[in-house]
Amino acid sequence: MITVRKAEDRGTSKFEWLDSRHTFSFADYYDPAHMGFRQLRVINEDRVQPGKGLPTHSHRDMEIITYVLKGALEHRDGLGNGSVIRPGEVQRMSAGHGITHSEFNASQTELVHFLQIWIVPEQVGLVPSYEQKTIELSAAHGSLSPITSRQGGPGVVKVHQDATISVALLERGESLRWRPPRERYVWLQVARGAIALNEHALSAGDGAGADDKSELRIEAHGASEILLFDLA
Repeated sequence: MITVRKAEDRGTSKFEWLDSRHTFSFADYYDPAHMGFRQLRVINEDRVQPGKGLPTHSHRDMEIITYVLKGALEHRDGLGNGSVIRPGEVQRMSAGHGITHSEFNASQTELVHFLQIWIVPEQVGLVPSYEQKTIELSAAHGSLSPITSRQGGPGVVKVHQDATISVALLERGESLRWRPPRERYVWLQVARGAIALNEHALSAGDGAGADDKSELRIEAHGASEILLFDLA
């Protein structure tokens, strides 16, 4: 079975400096029908104004993945890490038993647009850690290419959970098929563009969950970027 979550039905947080859309319950947005999907707890689509951002704050017991779609996001954390994340890169911060960090738009003139994803780790109290890698985008043209996995690897950050995120870049008319292995589940998020997912038309910001009885047929209706979450 496929369950669609339309972009316009998401929760919102709007401030002078931030426009955030919440696929699942987050912060002041609470919807008991949308508390996450398997180990996937948060997908926030954020747009932050130039030079603005979140000052130092804390997290714990969560795998936090940042995927930038446009612009540049500056990251600093209590482990001493400092970096700028741009399109074509992926960052993972394991909050573990506790970590502080800040996130700011690295540009004084350009908006930054990114997805922030939270995955529940397989155990609590992990040692906090951080990883950022350049994605092998050439492998994502016309096919699914992992950017996170339990094992990690070249262009793939390691997450402490049996969860793989893959990205695909599709041109109009290109198509993919995916059947979840037995007792696996899939969440598909449209980052950009428009696709057909089986009989469903999905556009940027839309998502959909599927169980292991669903074969997914994905066809791009224009230049599109999708993220596929393979979950236990």
